[in-house]
Amino acid sequence: MVEPVNGDEIRKIVLRVLNRVVPESAGEEVDPATPFRDQFEMDSLDFLNFVLAVEKEFGVSVPDAAYPRLGNLDGSVEFIGLLLAKDAG
Repeated sequence: MVEPVNGDEIRKIVLRVLNRVVPESAGEEVDPATPFRDQFEMDSLDFLNFVLAVEKEFGVSVPDAAYPRLGNLDGSVEFIGLLLAKDAG
């Protein structure tokens, strides 16, 4: 499990995970507010793989109902930060 210290570190890790799952995102400018599916050729299976990789990388469990919160970079950083804070507290 990675122990990010702040939102910037979470953002870097999310981008690294995104680049592994969707290689065409590597080196591209990621608009933090635009859904990943709109920015990259990311299908449902890619998105599920992204969520599973996020869970593994951060050592958290993302409930199915919260998957949409990981749909873009800003949402991912915010939600993962909340999960990590909850686990720490």
